Amino acid sequence: MIEYDGIRFNALISRRIMKTLVEYDPALEDIDPGQLEAKITKSVFMAAIAKINNMPFFPRVAEFCESSLLEKCDPSVLTRGGFSPLCTDENRIIVAISNPWNPAADEYIAMRFPDFEIVKIVTLTSEISRSIEAVSSNAGPSRDELEAIEVEDTGDKIKDFDVTKDYEEPMAQLIATIMATAVKQRASDVHFKVEKESFYYAFRVDGDIGKKTELPMKLKDRLDAYLLNLMKLPAEIRNTTPGISGRFTISYYRRPIDIRYERHRTYRGYHITMRLLDKGHLDVTLGKGSLAFDDSTLLALDKVMKIPAGIIVMSGPTGSGKSTTLNAILREMNTPDVNILTLENPVEDEIPGVTHCDLKHPSEFKPMIASFMRSDPDIILMGEVRDIESAELCIEAAVTGHKVLTTIHTPRASQIIERFEQLGIERWKIAQTLKAACAQRLIKVLCPYCKLEQKGIGEKERMIYGLDDSWAKRTVYNHLPDGCQECHGSGYAGRTAILEIIPITPKVSDMLSKGEITPYELELKIQDEGVLPNLRNNGIKLLMEGKTDLAAIGKMIDMSTDE
Repeated sequence: MIEYDGIRFNALISRRIMKTLVEYDPALEDIDPGQLEAKITKSVFMAAIAKINNMPFFPRVAEFCESSLLEKCDPSVLTRGGFSPLCTDENRIIVAISNPWNPAADEYIAMRFPDFEIVKIVTLTSEISRSIEAVSSNAGPSRDELEAIEVEDTGDKIKDFDVTKDYEEPMAQLIATIMATAVKQRASDVHFKVEKESFYYAFRVDGDIGKKTELPMKLKDRLDAYLLNLMKLPAEIRNTTPGISGRFTISYYRRPIDIRYERHRTYRGYHITMRLLDKGHLDVTLGKGSLAFDDSTLLALDKVMKIPAGIIVMSGPTGSGKSTTLNAILREMNTPDVNILTLENPVEDEIPGVTHCDLKHPSEFKPMIASFMRSDPDIILMGEVRDIESAELCIEAAVTGHKVLTTIHTPRASQIIERFEQLGIERWKIAQTLKAACAQRLIKVLCPYCKLEQKGIGEKERMIYGLDDSWAKRTVYNHLPDGCQECHGSGYAGRTAILEIIPITPKVSDMLSKGEITPYELELKIQDEGVLPNLRNNGIKLLMEGKTDLAAIGKMIDMSTDE
């Protein structure tokens, strides 16, 4: 039986789905149904569902949803049933559904809109969530209610925190409102900071921290204790531990979202960072969504994935999508004939068929890897190389014939080798085991609704970014200074990944071992050949295609040249 995107299908329907998918792609004929999520996109799967039921499939429908229809419905019923009314046409009402075999849509819509004929279309579950959340609001408690909170009252512990529910307690309502807004704006992080005369929170969206929202200073301890309470941690830990790590789960219209919590003491109080791991909006398919690399990058990645043994390292700053890309690579490698083990902190994306292990404490790292090596693995993913111990274990696993995927913090791909050396690994060991050094960045994409055409780039900017004189007349794009309503005033709509890959061939490995070439010289050599993907060149390509602007590229990529 098939289970996909949270929907389980019986044996008969599963066979019909597989038959339709094989007609679309014959390569899927011998695949195990449990591998479908790793091999095809949600759009392809839902298009097959629509075809079986002789219904049209629309991957994007939220923009066409009429708020007046949703206001007459219960959001929890719509989310639970996987459907949403979209619009009306004379005596017909168009309803988006994610599971054509579920009768809930017919029953509920017929009761709410008895005078309309129901016309159903198939769409993605995430689109139904988007249409519902587009008109759902949670105003939260008033300033007076916040000021009236008794700071000594810690409240009862709660197991599940539904951020779309109305709470009588103002503190619970405040946190629910903040987290619901963060999910709706697709924030990656929520920050709470206490400074000398202010206490505020802010969202990080598309890589940038947005405006600060002030909170009453007297609530800082109460909010701090409430968040610890969500994780069932005692409030006293604040005074005894300099850094606190934890996790909890929120429910957003019945969609579970993991929250990774990190708190450290500051001079004036504390700084809390909560990372939202929203798998409902996670697209980890190579060539799709935020990982829509160009053909040359995908070809280079295909070559990397075919390497039988050795280390593949993905580098970049925090928030550059390194782990997401490695998970996408794992999905491509995930076939029934291989045993894949991962050691992560935390596990961000569970892949069916892959054994995921969560590192609870740094002291567990070495014994866990030792256990991995005795578990007959073919592929091992280590979350990050941070010290000499983790670097040596990577080398050991690669030398014994395993394929190892990991991440490291370096600005450029060539600096991966130097970073391993700084950790204490000899150059020849690195050269023998490292098979691909990759660097990734996430570049903000211009909002299609407010981007503006610009004729040429000024001389000063050309000099700053190392662009030749041809850019003086080339058409480029930027955005309205204050953005628009669609992009929440940012001027951008999401991000896309660009990649740099330096393959370590046997010849290159020998040259590095003998000191005949430095890592930086290797990078320049590959850049001059112009065959493999390069961060600077890929950034310029996005600029030429009108997908981004100079400001977004310059923020993420070193555009300087040696010319």
